Amino acid sequence: MRATPADRRPALATRRRRSASRLGLAVLAATIGLAPTSGRAQEGGQPLSITPPIATPPAAMSPGSTEPIPYAPNPPPAPPAALPAPSGGPASASAPAADTARHLRANLKLAALVTEDGQPIRAGLVWRIFKETDRSDPDARLQPIATSSGGDAEFHLEPGSYLVHAAYGRAGATTRVTVDADKLRKETVILNAGGLRLTALGAGDQALPADKLSFDVYSRDTDQRGERQALVMGAKAGGILRLNADTYRVVGHYGDLNAVVRAEIHVNPGKLTEATVYHKAAQLTLKLVNEAGGEALTNTSWLVLTPSGDPVTDMVGAFPTIVLAEGEYSLVAKNQDRIFTRSFTVEAGFDREIEVVADDRQANP
Repeated sequence: MRATPADRRPALATRRRRSASRLGLAVLAATIGLAPTSGRAQEGGQPLSITPPIATPPAAMSPGSTEPIPYAPNPPPAPPAALPAPSGGPASASAPAADTARHLRANLKLAALVTEDGQPIRAGLVWRIFKETDRSDPDARLQPIATSSGGDAEFHLEPGSYLVHAAYGRAGATTRVTVDADKLRKETVILNAGGLRLTALGAGDQALPADKLSFDVYSRDTDQRGERQALVMGAKAGGILRLNADTYRVVGHYGDLNAVVRAEIHVNPGKLTEATVYHKAAQLTLKLVNEAGGEALTNTSWLVLTPSGDPVTDMVGAFPTIVLAEGEYSLVAKNQDRIFTRSFTVEAGFDREIEVVADDRQANP
């Protein structure tokens, strides 16, 4: 490029500053990314594995147990590259690029530990940065400034006070930091977290189908309205739930009706607590037949009632399968405007077919 006449140098300098400013903003946006719980389990446990998260009448609990955790690699992000000087310009033209690189240099570095004497978490973390608001304003809301996922994180922030939240599964912790313009602030957040693995068995330690098992986890304490905070809903059996060390109310479901058990389970920091709940229930298949052992009739509507007449469930089909808690029930089957009834008993762990014989002499119009 030819030398620029002296009277055109101010315009050239202005264009360079605008180019460096636009590129600096683009790198900053890419760097920070705008964001946006009746028995008690034994308090032992294996060391909690630091890996990414996989996302009732009182129940008898199996002894809690607790295993070392592999660490996932998480190299720190590379610092922004220095901007090249425009070709053909004087040597002093590299100054705006150097100023931009210094401007984008991280001034907050974050790390998180499961426990105070634990090792850094290398994967599965979600960091969220909020700008602290005016405490005198009751209507002020926290504004999300930046977010990052993985392990350690670095941010470039304007000088000021911020709230930093680290989430690891359902475990989390918040701390306040003050950031200076040209000084690196390093902050380590202690999550005080543990793991919880839940499973369920039937009567006589009978294995239950995993696809019919689920768990809800609530806080142990209740609010002013007597309600518990729902923390995890519909968790599958066998998965690890990462939670803050505390006692939780766990509700286990077998099927989607009334086979429910409840228990309070304590999660220890840095440990994996394993607990098993036991369901007193059975899986039943309903059939309306013309004769005992015959073929099921299609287009049959079903209604299951308690002895007091309260409805438990209703469905339509030739072979509906349901799970019911042990006890006494009444069954109503309707087919082509004919209604048939039968009483039956559910025994824990005794899965079977319940037949209703379509005898017109017993049909109710």
